[in-house]
Amino acid sequence: MAKPGKKYQDAAKLIEADKLYSVDEAMELVKKTATAKFDETIELHVRLGVDPKYADQQVRGAIVLPHGTGKSARVLVFAKGEKVKEAEDAGADHVGSDDIVTKIQGGWFDFDVAVATPDMMGTVGRLGKVLGPRGLMPNPKLGTVTMDLAKAISEIKAGKVEYRTDKAGNIHVPIGKASFEASKLADNMKALMDTLIRVRPAAAKGQYVKSITVVSTMGPGVPIAPQA
Repeated sequence: MAKPGKKYQDAAKLIEADKLYSVDEAMELVKKTATAKFDETIELHVRLGVDPKYADQQVRGAIVLPHGTGKSARVLVFAKGEKVKEAEDAGADHVGSDDIVTKIQGGWFDFDVAVATPDMMGTVGRLGKVLGPRGLMPNPKLGTVTMDLAKAISEIKAGKVEYRTDKAGNIHVPIGKASFEASKLADNMKALMDTLIRVRPAAAKGQYVKSITVVSTMGPGVPIAPQA
């Protein structure tokens, strides 16, 4: 295993062992530990007390963060007819139907989020095996299968993020950039945590939020008190 670099080691020294920080303390600290030359992404990692192998314990959805993520997502829209112009006017980066399907089948993935009108799902379904594993398949539960393309695109551009438990019950979501004010990172985190608590599965027993960690792209994790 590669030895952490000096910058990482110096940043890690700023974090007290066994201490659980408050939200405000953690956001100030994660900014200090983001020492890369680029504007690092700040992610929130949450371990939930759920067993995702059971359908009634899966946690998945999407939320528009109050202050966005600091990144403008590239939006692909599957549409035809008058919906093509609606998508283009709303700011979609790519719009098409069968032509886009062919490009993706050829290995093109120059987009971050895919949106589709319901009538296009038969066509989009042919891409299930390549879009599904990448988390790019349009889904009505996430608001990415809709006739209201303008709303879907505007929300994504404004900072809509998806949250989804992995096989171990963890959730990883970007909540901003290191250049954000600590208060804005805190606002984004609180909005996400409020949502996760609100959608707690009825089948989840015991402690629901097991741990919370905030981390920058190249920095060490900062543990947050679950009750904070």
